Amino acid sequence: MALTLYVGSKRLSSWSLRPYLALAHAGAEFTTEVILLDQADTKAKIRAVNPAARVPVLHDGDLVVHDSLAICEYVAELYPNAGLWPADRKARARARSLAAEMHSGFQALRQQMPMELVTRKPGQGRTPESLADIARVQDIWKTALAASGGPFLFGAFTIADAMFAPVATRFETYAVELEPACRAYSDALHALPAMRAWHADAAKEPQTRD
Repeated sequence: MALTLYVGSKRLSSWSLRPYLALAHAGAEFTTEVILLDQADTKAKIRAVNPAARVPVLHDGDLVVHDSLAICEYVAELYPNAGLWPADRKARARARSLAAEMHSGFQALRQQMPMELVTRKPGQGRTPESLADIARVQDIWKTALAASGGPFLFGAFTIADAMFAPVATRFETYAVELEPACRAYSDALHALPAMRAWHADAAKEPQTRD
């Protein structure tokens, strides 16, 4: 099986981080190809690997799968023993609901506090709307962790955690104060070997734009 995941700049592309974590957790053998964003040739390079002109995109032989959540679902099917969704039906439904909410919501948080690893921007991005998004994220985390006992939202790592991992990086970049349970969860996400590897690669990327 020849899996290639094409991602945007690791310091900037929150959507790319999500399927990367899912693939790593599943123990998949895959190659990651980075397409630097905000460059003169970025659009052409992305369109060459994905007609939808978006990253991330996964190539599995002649199959092309784009969209973070769709890729994660595909990985869950390829590696059913990886437990990328909870085994319990009700917990699985809740996990899918949270993943979908993250996938389609939190626009103010995305706009006011975009993912930008390596740098630190304490205090920036605070608007009533982004603060409301932060409060909702923490409520999601606390509720799920209280039910599961942690360290991840549903006990073991799932796609729901992959979907929220970039938010944890935003909270670090913008120095968002977290409640104790949320801080412990964020720390658990950042301690993942795949997350550490992603951070290390991001630190090597250029921080200037064309």
